[in-house]
Amino acid sequence: MEKLANNLTNRLKNTSLGLFLIPVLLFAQVAIAQPTSLESSKEYILGGIEVTGLQSYNEQTVKTYTGLRVGQPIRVPGEELSGIIKKLWNLDLFSDIAFYHYIEGDKVFLQLQITERPTLSDITVYGVKQKKVQGILDDTDLKKGKKLTKSLIANSKGYLENKYRKQGYLNTQVSIATAPDTVGTNSEKMVINVKKGEKVKIDEIEFVGNEKLSDKRLKKSLKKTKQKKFYRFWKKSKYIEDDYQEDLDNLIDTYAERGYRDARVVSDTFVQVNENNIKLKIEVEEGDKYYFGDINFVGNTVYTDRELAQVLGVKKGDTYNGVLLKKRIADNSKPDAIDLTNLYQNNGYLFSQINPVEISAVNDTIDFEIRIIEGKETFLDHVTVNGNDKTNDHVVFRELRTRPGQKYSKENIVRSVRELGQLGFFDAEQIVPDIQNPNPDAGTVDINYNLVEAGSSQIELQGGFGGGGFIGTLGLSFNNFSIQNLFNKEAYKPVPMGDGQTFALRLQGSRTFRVYSLDFSEPWLNGKKPVRFNLSFSRTQQFLANFSNTGRIEVNKDRSFSITGVSTGLAKRVQWPDDFFTVSHSLGYQYYDFNEYNLGLFNFGNGSANSITYTFGLSRSSQGPNRIFPMSGSNFELTAKFTPPYSLFSNKDYGAITDRVEELTDTARERTLTTQEVNELENLEEERFKWLEFYKVKFKGDWYTNLVGKLVLRTNAEFGFLGNYNNNIGDVPFERFFVGGDGLGNFTLDGRDVIQLRGYDNSSLAFTSFNPSTRSTDREGGTIYNKFSLELRYPLTLKPSASIYVQSFLEAGNAFNNFQEFNPFQLKRSAGVGLRIFMPAFGLLGIDFGYGFDDDNINPGVKSGWQTHFIIGQQF
Repeated sequence: MEKLANNLTNRLKNTSLGLFLIPVLLFAQVAIAQPTSLESSKEYILGGIEVTGLQSYNEQTVKTYTGLRVGQPIRVPGEELSGIIKKLWNLDLFSDIAFYHYIEGDKVFLQLQITERPTLSDITVYGVKQKKVQGILDDTDLKKGKKLTKSLIANSKGYLENKYRKQGYLNTQVSIATAPDTVGTNSEKMVINVKKGEKVKIDEIEFVGNEKLSDKRLKKSLKKTKQKKFYRFWKKSKYIEDDYQEDLDNLIDTYAERGYRDARVVSDTFVQVNENNIKLKIEVEEGDKYYFGDINFVGNTVYTDRELAQVLGVKKGDTYNGVLLKKRIADNSKPDAIDLTNLYQNNGYLFSQINPVEISAVNDTIDFEIRIIEGKETFLDHVTVNGNDKTNDHVVFRELRTRPGQKYSKENIVRSVRELGQLGFFDAEQIVPDIQNPNPDAGTVDINYNLVEAGSSQIELQGGFGGGGFIGTLGLSFNNFSIQNLFNKEAYKPVPMGDGQTFALRLQGSRTFRVYSLDFSEPWLNGKKPVRFNLSFSRTQQFLANFSNTGRIEVNKDRSFSITGVSTGLAKRVQWPDDFFTVSHSLGYQYYDFNEYNLGLFNFGNGSANSITYTFGLSRSSQGPNRIFPMSGSNFELTAKFTPPYSLFSNKDYGAITDRVEELTDTARERTLTTQEVNELENLEEERFKWLEFYKVKFKGDWYTNLVGKLVLRTNAEFGFLGNYNNNIGDVPFERFFVGGDGLGNFTLDGRDVIQLRGYDNSSLAFTSFNPSTRSTDREGGTIYNKFSLELRYPLTLKPSASIYVQSFLEAGNAFNNFQEFNPFQLKRSAGVGLRIFMPAFGLLGIDFGYGFDDDNINPGVKSGWQTHFIIGQQF
């Protein structure tokens, strides 16, 4: 203002008015608030313009932005100056804008006085966890460099209070203060203090006006809004506004399911009991109870009235159920639901429309018309995929149930999503079928499957205790291998990939054993049909281990037992009873070699045995869509393993051989056998088991039930039996069932199955047997086992980088020596909790804490108690 006054004085010295002429100051705000007629304004030549009050902006920049230039004609007062002020205000950079002017002849001189808004230089938030601060700043758009305004502060305060009140913190108080920052120019610091207090709980829920449905029934319908009870653990009694509003809709649905279609909530209020408790009062108007009358179908030509009525499942005289009626028309909660919409869409009628219409309501009976516009039959025009950067197109397309030219089928799309998810090459949570270019007139539609590649190769690291010590596994598993590019150098990235084959190399071992294996499988033999070909080689070595006087395990690698095996198999997906079934066949050969090695299971320490097996398998797998965390469906497998009945074609007197073995065994219990007797015993045992003969039947079933949200119940049942053809030979000393522990001890030494039963030591539900050669007691597995388990699973995250879920479990199982001892209800029980983490590069990692309620078979009379099990490796 001082500069303006000086300029004014200098210019007025030479005018005739002299010092009697005083400056006329007009604020822009007044000019806008009190419009002046164009007749009272006058046009001048702009003699000069000056900008004052700037702190961080360049004066010339502001002048340029106004669009004013010296020498131009301008009307004062006028719309041009008002427009400039509005333009500057819209920048939201200034808190005050005013024009001053004085006139000299036909010229006008302007001064633009500006007050800049302060800049936010720093934000500090109190009362919130540090990891959530950034989310608050993002939501409120508070960031360094932001211009501070009163509305920004007020909006931020209101947003935060509403945010936490919606989460149940009804007493939330937010204060925001600013202070000048001496470090920067025209900048201010901000401090946000959030006082959430405790979540407000519901002390009581009171219903008014309900006569037909009890308070208990109505409270049960409020799924997420519960009043305080000392016994309630799973569902809290905290008041959450969004959940409460959703539950009011559930309340009306509860009435609608029981025939009260006119029921409504008249009012809902809450009364503050104290600072942390409220009382909800819900007044309802129930109305009358209604029943279904006549239900007629109109417009249907593809399906008869009878067929549609069967799917609808609603009959005349049934209690009116509006919720059920909607679900039977179109159940949006299940993509594969049995409803009328899916009935049409699974048969090509994508553009069909089905609308239930009330045509009359007489007394308590409502008549309906189900009006159907079937539309034109729809066919698939183009089917495309994208996102499969590593996996070749033919691997994806062969799993699709949708082909160009086929009828549109929602069922086939859902099944295609499941099959792609089961491959394990893509993130199952992000497989999205995109319906494109629908053309009702032409009856065509396109489908594009959006895929996100997931890690399919794994470095397998597995660990557990068993077999005489810590068992470690190191392996490379390439689950999307391409053998045809094995000699193509350009395909190594780092290995040939993309054809969906599996190639695995595995080394497993401890101080007492080693296992080497190689596996290859092709899921589509010749690339035309879903016939899986499998070829595997393996070799295992077991070294003799004994406890020394100090209690340590001493391993003698000069005394060993080894198995060399090869197997090949074919598995074909069949169409009956449905196309979830697979039939498999495999042939295997194992060579057992003993080198001064004795265990209780087999009494010959030197020699060899042979086994040729045929395995038939029948399985059905409909679990999905995510193979890591299935949420629905089931998976069961029945296998039967046989060897030829060699003894039927032999002249050997196996009865005499077995009698002599038992005689020598009884002698060994009384005294140490002579060298000659030991040699005789070993020769008899080798002769008895030179060619192994047995049959082995196993069943395993898993069922997945989606309870609520992503909470899943896994139900499991297992059974196994090992039998023989000739009682004079008895059960073979291999292929036994070892129950108990983490299930990781299955180093396939002798074809054994190690069955997981948490809460017990590894293989502790086995038995002991007397070894007459060494007069020692050794552990052997059972010939029969059964197991049942229930698991509640809940995912914490299902991202491609890591899938994590928690679980609680109840398990029961046991192993038995023979059918005479078998009792399916004589089970060892356990319970516990666990955590699973799946990372594509390393497989499944986990930990379980299990409590065994009973004693095991090795230490009778001693309750197992708490056991910790570490799970490392690829297991589902």
